[in-house]
Formats: sequence, C-alpha cells, structure tokens
Amino acid sequence: MRSVKVQKRPSPRSNSGRRGASPVRTPRREQFGKRETFNNSRIARFFRETRDRLTPSRPMLYISTSLFALTLIVGLLVGGYVGRAIGAVSDTANMIAADAGFGISSVHLAGNRRTPPASILAALGFEPGQSIFKADVHAARDRLMQLEWVAEADVSRRYPDSISVQIVEKRPYALWQAADGLHVIERSSKPISFARLEDYPHLPVFVGDAPQGGAELVEAIAQHRAVFARVKAMQRVSGRRWNLILDDGVIVKLPEEGWRSQLDALEHLIVDKSVLERDIAEIDLRSPDNYFFVLRSGEQQQVTRGNKT
Repeated sequence: MRSVKVQKRPSPRSNSGRRGASPVRTPRREQFGKRETFNNSRIARFFRETRDRLTPSRPMLYISTSLFALTLIVGLLVGGYVGRAIGAVSDTANMIAADAGFGISSVHLAGNRRTPPASILAALGFEPGQSIFKADVHAARDRLMQLEWVAEADVSRRYPDSISVQIVEKRPYALWQAADGLHVIERSSKPISFARLEDYPHLPVFVGDAPQGGAELVEAIAQHRAVFARVKAMQRVSGRRWNLILDDGVIVKLPEEGWRSQLDALEHLIVDKSVLERDIAEIDLRSPDNYFFVLRSGEQQQVTRGNKT
C-alpha cells in the first residue's frame, strides 16, 4: 500500500513570530437587530424603559390571563350582571338627585287648545318625583307627535324640578263626510280627527271620495260671491272631478278640466240669469258649448251657451 503524507499547514503563530510579518486581523461580526451603542438621551431612555415595561417576560402567561379576563367579562355581560349593576347604580343616583330637589314636581304646558292636558301628560310618561336627569325628553317628544292634533312639539327641562312642553297644533281646514264618519281635515286633505258638524259650523264640507286638491276648489269658489253664498258642500266624484251641492239641493256638475272657468259661468247663471229661482234640480256644466238643466219634474233642457235661457 502507498502511504500518503498529509502536509502540515504552518501555524499562524509561527508566522507571527517572524519579523516583518503582518499580523492577522479577525473580521468584525455584525449583530443584526441590535445596536452595539445606544442613544443615551433622556427621551431615548424613556422610550426604552416604557418598551421594557410593556413587554411581558412571560408571553404565554400574559395571553392566558388576557383570555381569562375576556371570558369573565363576556360572561358577566351575557348573564346581565353588568346591566343590573349599572341599573342599580343609576337608580340610586336618580333617587339621590330627586331627594336633593331635582325631582319632577310640575309640567308647564303651552299651545294646546284641542289636545287635553291629560293626554299630554300620559304621552310624556313622567312620574311625579322622578329625577329630572332621568327624564328622556326626546322619547317624550316622539310620543307627543303621535297625538292626533299635535303638529309639532318641544319638551325641555327647566331646572331644578320642572318640565316645559310647547305644542303646535294642526289647523282644521274643512270637514269630510267619509264612509266611516265625519272627519276634520287639514288643508292637505289629511284627516285629523273625528268631529261633529256643530263644532265647526264655518268650515267647508266635503263628501264622497277623499277630497284631494279640495283647498284649490275652496279658494276658487271664495272668489265668486254668489256661488260662495250658495254652496253647501263639495263632492269628489271618482277621484277625477267635482260636484257642487247648493243650499237648496241643486247639484252642479263641473268638468274634470277647466272647472275654474265654469265657476265664472255658474256665477253668471246665478246673478244674471237667476236660474236658481226656477224649479231646477241639476245643472251640468261639463260641456263647453251647452248648458244642460234637469228640472225637478225630471224634464231635461239644453241651452246653447250665449243664448238666453
């Protein structure tokens, strides 16, 4: 067998002992993520100390403790213990406030003419002696707005022990004889409340279908003195046109379109032609060329417009 000699490498020390040989330098090791030197300013030290305090030495123990605390809080919330505790504290605070002179002792009402005070107090829902701080004025206003005559309401606290209520009521515009009874309505034709005819003797009266647009008819009739003096009620027909019911029972049929000009024609027939002094039961003004009259005897007459009747 052939032996192999391993050549021994010269030792670094042997080289270092020689004169004139340059020393071997150990390369510098870089430490990633850490600094060898730190800024020793006051602000830098503050942030380092804060970081060290917030960094848990045992992260698993910290996480376990946090999960346990979170589970405990959720259990208390689900079981209602927290809500009951807060409610008890709130009730105690309200009792203390009431005993200190902040309990509701009076309610000041203004603006209510047709809304009974008892209805307002019931809608407010406040109890005598209740803490004024516990009074929910916004919810009370919402309940007041549900009352039939209330158009606007304002509820406010008057410290130390009073509640102020300002009411703006709806304005009755007319009466409407519907299938379910007599209603007082607003100008927009929206019903307000059931009513009695004797309570509103000066309001115009509608019968038949819902009187949509009735305010325009009322205002147009008011511009014709003779027609206004004789109209007893206005009837909405099929939601499209109007009939006028006069005080002697005569029915005047107006067209669906152009009914304003037919009011001028009716004024002319009443004032200049004295048609209401005749035995007429019905006047039909729906034709642009002719007048149609129905006598009480049932006889029908047709008169060309512009001719003498």
